[in-house]
Amino acid sequence: MTGQVLLRAEDLHKAYGPTPALAGASVQVAAGELLAVMGPSGSGKSTLLHCLAGIVRPDQGGIDYRGEELTRCGDTRLSALRRSDFGFLFQFAQLVPELSCLENVALPLRLNGQRRRAAEAVAAEWLDRLEVADLARQRPGEISGGQAQRVGVARALVTGPKVVFADEPTGALDSLNSERVMALFARTARETSAAVVLVTHDARVAAYADREIIVRDGRTRDLAAAV
Repeated sequence: MTGQVLLRAEDLHKAYGPTPALAGASVQVAAGELLAVMGPSGSGKSTLLHCLAGIVRPDQGGIDYRGEELTRCGDTRLSALRRSDFGFLFQFAQLVPELSCLENVALPLRLNGQRRRAAEAVAAEWLDRLEVADLARQRPGEISGGQAQRVGVARALVTGPKVVFADEPTGALDSLNSERVMALFARTARETSAAVVLVTHDARVAAYADREIIVRDGRTRDLAAAV
């Protein structure tokens, strides 16, 4: 691993009722690093991602983000981090169907208080960067899955996040679109020096990462350290 560590989690435990999802998971990611989190279904990898992003609170363990202990932060502070420092990319893009693609990408900026014209100008630049500028005025229901996911990448990166959390971002795409979206995503994230935590079960997607960890039975194993 190179670069400054931005996010570090130690000995995370999380259970849902009697069922343990995490049982001592630890992970760290550095600025500009693309980290792939792999593992079988039910292994705890999505729970780990949600804990790192401050969406789910672990029952035990610590999460340090740039010197700030996230497990001690209140909901207001965590929401602020998710609006400013963290970006999100999901399996089905999760675009707002009533908004145009341009408005979807501008939405995080608008939620941060930016005026509409300025936010949409920045959003238009990101759509162009992700090669979907021609879709600006179309709504999500009028575009393909691959196009929607590229719009989702633009929305995830538009605020200049320090960390992007991607949960199976190509899971709903065919192999050709998966390759195209991941190539654009990986290249653009690296250009902005964003750290990326990528949950995937697809080895072809994980191949874009700088490093891989395996989650199994709620525990993590760093493949680089195991070599």
